Amino acid sequence: MAGYLVSDARKVTTQRFLEMKQKGEKISMLTSYDYTTAGIVDKAGVDAILVGDSASNVMAGNQTTLPITVEQMIYHARSVVRAVQRALVVCDMPFGSYQIGSHDGVSNAIRIMKESGCDALKLEGGIEIIDTIKRILDAGIPVIGHLGLTPQSINKFGTYAVRAKDEAEAAKLISDAKALADVGCFSVVLEKVPAKLAAQVTQEISIPTIGIGAGNGTDGQVLVIADMLGMNQGFSPRFLRRYADLNTIMTDAIGQYVTDVKSGDFPNEQESY
Repeated sequence: MAGYLVSDARKVTTQRFLEMKQKGEKISMLTSYDYTTAGIVDKAGVDAILVGDSASNVMAGNQTTLPITVEQMIYHARSVVRAVQRALVVCDMPFGSYQIGSHDGVSNAIRIMKESGCDALKLEGGIEIIDTIKRILDAGIPVIGHLGLTPQSINKFGTYAVRAKDEAEAAKLISDAKALADVGCFSVVLEKVPAKLAAQVTQEISIPTIGIGAGNGTDGQVLVIADMLGMNQGFSPRFLRRYADLNTIMTDAIGQYVTDVKSGDFPNEQESY
């Protein structure tokens, strides 16, 4: 099964991520949190599906990603995995599942992998959590890093503004990215950092970079599906491109359904037994 612009129907693996970087082929990634949506995303040819802790916002209506639990992430990831044939499925480790220490981190990582069936995990942070990442990798679990704006640390940052604009933070981001590559992560997400910095990191590390609000110099891009499809119209960051206006389409369709039910037009004879 291949998508619109995908001629290679092989299952996407961590090794293929590296191959794509080496060949200069851009990597496409979108979020999904349920079976139906994930099946459509996979069929359309997306290379990787992120079961993001953004489910806390998109699916549960929380203000931040912090409240979502390991159990909820497993539920969403398991639903996505059941629908996917080609894309690499990556699941976020939620806040609190690995920050306490490496023992808890490895235990939760193994549980998420076993119970969801996903292909890899994503963790936010650099040098501070490198020992935990190493132990998870040693357990045979592929890991994607996440640097720049790390939403699980929103209370520390106090803002969703662009990160690493000053020299010190930019230098730390480069150092963190190199550490993640050296320890064995197969990719790293760069969120809301200057495009020039993201391009520099991409050139200086051997693993693929996936950008969100990080310019076009990264090896790939990721967006939240509800945002790029225009379901969530209250979120309009500079980096977001809307590819549809599902909010209007869905509102009009549902409104027409209500009208038809109220008028007695639905169901008609052909729609009745």
